[in-house]
Amino acid sequence: MQEGRTTTLARVAASAGVSVATVSKVLNGRSDVGPETRARVESLLAAHDYVARRAESPEAETTQHTVELVFHGPLTAYTTAILEGVVESGGERGIAVSVSVRPRRQPSPGALRPAAWARELADRGRRAVIDVVDDGQHGDLGALVRAGVPLVVIDPLSPPRKEVASVGTTNFSGGLAATQHLIELGHRRVGYIGCDPSAAFSQARTHGFRAACEAAGIEVPEAYVRLGTYEYAAGVAAGGVLLDLEVPPTGVFAATDEIAAGVLEAARRRGIRVPEDLSVVGFDDTAVAGVLSPPLTTVRQPLREMGRMALVTAMRLAAREQLESHHVELATELVVRASTAPPRTTA
Repeated sequence: MQEGRTTTLARVAASAGVSVATVSKVLNGRSDVGPETRARVESLLAAHDYVARRAESPEAETTQHTVELVFHGPLTAYTTAILEGVVESGGERGIAVSVSVRPRRQPSPGALRPAAWARELADRGRRAVIDVVDDGQHGDLGALVRAGVPLVVIDPLSPPRKEVASVGTTNFSGGLAATQHLIELGHRRVGYIGCDPSAAFSQARTHGFRAACEAAGIEVPEAYVRLGTYEYAAGVAAGGVLLDLEVPPTGVFAATDEIAAGVLEAARRRGIRVPEDLSVVGFDDTAVAGVLSPPLTTVRQPLREMGRMALVTAMRLAAREQLESHHVELATELVVRASTAPPRTTA
């Protein structure tokens, strides 16, 4: 047992007035501990946020090839593509995938607190956890790390941490390519609709947009940049604000395909034609992009491959292999469809 874990057990034992062996019996579910003593020890374990690893338990043995895939909110086209990649990779390797949803910030009524949730996963014998788009603010990541459960985060909202493996994409290059595409078509009034400004991937896409404009000598008015959420409704609202400006942009780069879909709807409501009057570029290349009218020019993230890479990385960690890098970035690619064209006039 690691020194920190031994120290915690000793503190709990001292506080409860029992031996370390008694605390260990409680952790292992032994029946030869009185109910009052058991309740006192369990309360102190929870107070110390102690997470037991029970990799040797019979239950863990039966579920040793299961990985927990964690989402934070309802499934979208983006998360569904990642889910497919994880499940496909798991199927090829004989690994089961269990899916759960955790609150992003404020815990919902009845939701397990981070330490208890991590303890439950450890008790169930999960080999590893894959967490999708996590900001690390609610304590789940820390609880999993303390529990010693191998952890991989896909598209972390916060900068990658050394103790947590993560998989992402070249968001800066993607934002740069999307904006350069509009500029190369001849657009000089280029707007940007981004998402959570505190998210690392959102910051990278924003920096890519600004870098492309700066390199082309294009000044971006403050009113041309809108930041909000990832959803369709945010695209409708922010797109409407841009299109209602006295001098609106002729091209818009949206930080997600769902935002871009909202921009297309905002244009439709105003009788603005895409791409004749307005060009729109998205980011992700989810299933949504190909079915929009017109089909969306977008930056492709290899979402399925991200899921597959996360599964492989998680199992390498479970096997105690040394990773070459704690953060891996896969390449993005611009996919040109019918939502972009040269502007009718150059202003």
